Amino acid sequence: MMLPAKALLAALAAWLVLAIASAIEPALQPLDNAAGVALLLWAAVDWLRARSEALPAAQRVVNATLAVGEWAQVELRFHWAHRVPAELSVFDHHPASFQQEGLPAAVRTAGNNAQALRYRVRPQARGDHAFGHIELRIRSPWAAWLRQVQVAEAQEVRVYPNFAPLARHALRAVDYRNARFGLQQRQRRGQGMDFSQLREYREGDSMRQIDWKATTRMGKMISREYQDERDQRILLLVDCGRRMGARERDPGRTSGSDLSHFDHALDTVLMLAYVALSHGDRVGLMTLGGPERYLPVQHSAATVSRILRETYDLQPTLQVSDFERAAQQLLLRERKRALVVLMTNLRDEDDQGLLAAVRLLSSRHLVLVASLREAALDAAQDEGIQDAFDAARVTAAVDYARRREATLRRLRAEGVLCLDVKPEDLAIETVNRYLAVKAANRL
Repeated sequence: MMLPAKALLAALAAWLVLAIASAIEPALQPLDNAAGVALLLWAAVDWLRARSEALPAAQRVVNATLAVGEWAQVELRFHWAHRVPAELSVFDHHPASFQQEGLPAAVRTAGNNAQALRYRVRPQARGDHAFGHIELRIRSPWAAWLRQVQVAEAQEVRVYPNFAPLARHALRAVDYRNARFGLQQRQRRGQGMDFSQLREYREGDSMRQIDWKATTRMGKMISREYQDERDQRILLLVDCGRRMGARERDPGRTSGSDLSHFDHALDTVLMLAYVALSHGDRVGLMTLGGPERYLPVQHSAATVSRILRETYDLQPTLQVSDFERAAQQLLLRERKRALVVLMTNLRDEDDQGLLAAVRLLSSRHLVLVASLREAALDAAQDEGIQDAFDAARVTAAVDYARRREATLRRLRAEGVLCLDVKPEDLAIETVNRYLAVKAANRL
């Protein structure tokens, strides 16, 4: 496509003024005709020259995998085959959900030399995304035209959850108590289930830890030291249904789109899997209410990577989650006892279906229901009442919260562990509850 440049538009404007003047003063008519012919020749010859020139070669260099919410550099490389320098106006068609800084930009090639342009993008959504063509506007040799062309091929990238900060927080949960993040690691000297080693008696050791045979043999008090039982099974059951599409503003994010409840649930999946694997446990995954994904319970260094690959493109759907069917499938797949962590957003209508599901699961497994509480619900209950509409809204919110709390009470009465937390607290609280289950040897 050929577009008129500013120089051509200015020349056309000047010729129009001259045409008006010649209409008023006939003596200017020959000048007007000559100017018109010169303008036409200039534009035509420049158009032909611009169309005949070869296009610059272009290449986009970007990582094939990106992290949601993290800035990444994109490099555009150009090579001009002619010795005559060229001026390019560049815009790269990045995915619509990406933020970008540095475009559009101008590049001046130095004649038969490679030039590079760098800008950066920040993905705002997980999944598969694609860069389109690179859009160029090339100034013609006599600056009358801008040749608009598309170069380079479309390029696909994958956007994964940003696991780096999750892993950092998870390591703190494993290593020591860190009040800043709310992650607790209870230090219990020698009170686990698996034998670890013999050591000298320390003040505070219980009598049942003393190994009397070793004490007699060594001539001093010797205690047995235990560690938390390892090789336990954790199954993460993630709701992908319509309830998980609710979005909340994450206080830790200063810009970008709000995170959905499903995004918070996936962050929790990765963090809990990381912590559980570091404790020597096995981790598996199953989804409901959307595309069915299943990873058998396993323990390997690649487990977190497998979970990332299985979940990076998942999005909440409009389906109604069938908890009872998911429970039946899980029982068929997982026959050994495990901690089943169901991540969902409890609603007041969940009473019967969810109760039936947890009863099935509790027959063989220990169940933890981790529910995300919508901030809008808390805000609605705290709002002041100015008129009848406000009163109706507050009353509805209070009634909804009351029925939701009744469902939680029924779940606890069935022996189910329950969490009801804000989305931004889900990962922290779920990890803490997992550590408490291990500390109590409930598996």
